[in-house]
Amino acid sequence: MNRSVATPLMLASPGAVLFAGLVIVPLVLTLILSFLAYDHGTGIKDSWTLAHYMHVLSDSYYLGIFWRTLRLAALTTLICALIGAPEAYILSRMRSPWRSVFLLVIIGPLLVSVVVRAFGWSMLLGSTGLVNAALAAVGLGPVRLLYTETAIVIALVHVMLPFMVIPVWTALQKLDPMVEAAAWTLGASRFSALRRVVMPQVSMGLLSGSLIVFGLSASAFAIPGLLGGRRLKMAATLVYDEYMHELNWPLGAAIAILVLVANLVIMLAYNRAVEARARRMLG
Repeated sequence: MNRSVATPLMLASPGAVLFAGLVIVPLVLTLILSFLAYDHGTGIKDSWTLAHYMHVLSDSYYLGIFWRTLRLAALTTLICALIGAPEAYILSRMRSPWRSVFLLVIIGPLLVSVVVRAFGWSMLLGSTGLVNAALAAVGLGPVRLLYTETAIVIALVHVMLPFMVIPVWTALQKLDPMVEAAAWTLGASRFSALRRVVMPQVSMGLLSGSLIVFGLSASAFAIPGLLGGRRLKMAATLVYDEYMHELNWPLGAAIAILVLVANLVIMLAYNRAVEARARRMLG
């Protein structure tokens, strides 16, 4: 083999083997498991069936959980974009040492376990938590926040926001500030400069952050499990229940595969739409 071809292959092979062992092989095994028949009396059988997929796609209970998962993931992504893009813009305009300080504040939550953060939000949003205590102090009655979709979205935004800020901030670092200043000089308002000069340049960073946030939110387990309770389930908690409580591994595998396919379809469609819009705006 040509040395110019062999060297890249040798360098890439350890990562490829690791990726195959940690991602491809488990996915293939999960896919195979999802087609195996299951009997509540004898367990997993050696025969093949599509009954698990048909059962999930025809049951309004599972479809409702899928819809809740995708809806909350999309809402989390939207809120993170609305908060994270301006935050990244302000961060990119800061000077040292304040930039390093605020960057540490943004990525600081990543240093704490997501389970610890979920427990913290459960204490804040509980009936006797700080939020309801503050509402009681101003004369408002207690509000039920814990074990609601609102609590899940709040905690997911807190956890996922750094994954939106960092890609947008990285894209802004590649943008020459003089380009925006030139737009001001030519008579553009600050809003017009942001909309027509800055936003097209950071659209790829916003796309990357949105895909990361949506994928992680749709597959989140700890936050929906701790803040949603047993009745307000999402896809990851549903898969966990099928595996650990019902012991119906093929059904749990089928649900996991369907969630993965739905995420991939939505993310690829969103990716193509944003890239097409960016090409039109950038020429």
